Amino acid sequence: MPVTGIRDELRALGRYMMDNQLVWGSSGNISARIGQDSFLLSASGAWLADLAPEDLVECSISANRATGDRKPSKEFPLHREIYAMRPEINAVIHSSPFYSTLIACTKEPVFNNWFVESMYYLERVGRVGYSHPGSDELVERIKQGIMGANVLIMENHGVLVYDTSIKEARMALHTLEVMCQMMIVSRSAGLEIPGLPDGIVQDFLANSGYRPRRRWPDDRGCSG
Repeated sequence: MPVTGIRDELRALGRYMMDNQLVWGSSGNISARIGQDSFLLSASGAWLADLAPEDLVECSISANRATGDRKPSKEFPLHREIYAMRPEINAVIHSSPFYSTLIACTKEPVFNNWFVESMYYLERVGRVGYSHPGSDELVERIKQGIMGANVLIMENHGVLVYDTSIKEARMALHTLEVMCQMMIVSRSAGLEIPGLPDGIVQDFLANSGYRPRRRWPDDRGCSG
């Protein structure tokens, strides 16, 4: 896709996130790969719901630099490491939706075996401890979790999703928020949800044809 088309998709993603309560204020940052060694990243302080073309800054993957007058999000190193370590990844979303962030402030696990979308979009959900936004320590924590998950819960901070396209990453974020909301509502109502057995989850991922199966760097299937 031409770079202008990717810019348009990112701007539409920002509006979608605001419209569906997946971001608030000037929080969050989004990016998309535009070449083997470059990606577009939302600018520092940009409102994702109202991104102008100049709010998307071209950044290098192999070097610590950005093009143009705008300063990229302080999470630039985090996005860069994901693209460098996972060449199949083409979109990254970092946000703090209400229910997902509430779960991130606890030690509660997020399950992938409750319903169809959770099996696919939440195939592997990891968790990293708290570090200050934009810090080297946070980048190191993220690097330790990148290879084994497509969704990372960032404790007391928010969430990070990354996938092969903007659409897939957007759906992973929305599915995560719905899942976390279901967890909180079901427990408040005293409902116990046992989840599907791991064998069924594995069979779904391998044979349902619902979506192409992810190829993991370690060549394993779903971790549950």
